[in-house]
Amino acid sequence: MSRDDFFADAYREHYGAVGRYVARRLDGQSWEVDEVVAEVFSVAWRRRGEVPDDVLPWLYGVARNCLANTVRGRSRYRRLLLRIGNHGAAHGQWTAHGPEAEPPGAWVREALASLSESDQEVLRLTTWEELTLEEVGLALGCSTAAAGMRLHRARRRLRTRIDRMHMTVTARRACDD
Repeated sequence: MSRDDFFADAYREHYGAVGRYVARRLDGQSWEVDEVVAEVFSVAWRRRGEVPDDVLPWLYGVARNCLANTVRGRSRYRRLLLRIGNHGAAHGQWTAHGPEAEPPGAWVREALASLSESDQEVLRLTTWEELTLEEVGLALGCSTAAAGMRLHRARRRLRTRIDRMHMTVTARRACDD
């Protein structure tokens, strides 16, 4: 099979998985998701001679880099909005607020968001993307053993954050009673 055929098969087979990977990290901003996924497969096409046979974890690694570029671009855009005086849009204040606007599982997302970016990513790769430790290592560019250690530490830190949140909620309820 030629590398072009390999790329075409990989595109057909993994486009949806890469799209979901990106969407979960961009909170569903569909136009940005489409742009990032297009960039991922553009990089894959340019580097099709380097793509390993286990292509999905490699694509996730490329997506991580493309997402980092998108996040940097968002940051530059927010700084520009702040400079020109559009403070509300720069802080995302066009969304609904209040308890009814809180999505299901918001406390889990809050605990996850309190972790470092690298902890978040290793947890997402194993949970959301259902990758094995070997695949996580490939996606992160590290060994399987290092991926396992990163996952162990990230889970421990997440558990600590959740326990702290639970204690805070429990303490508030005790004060309210």
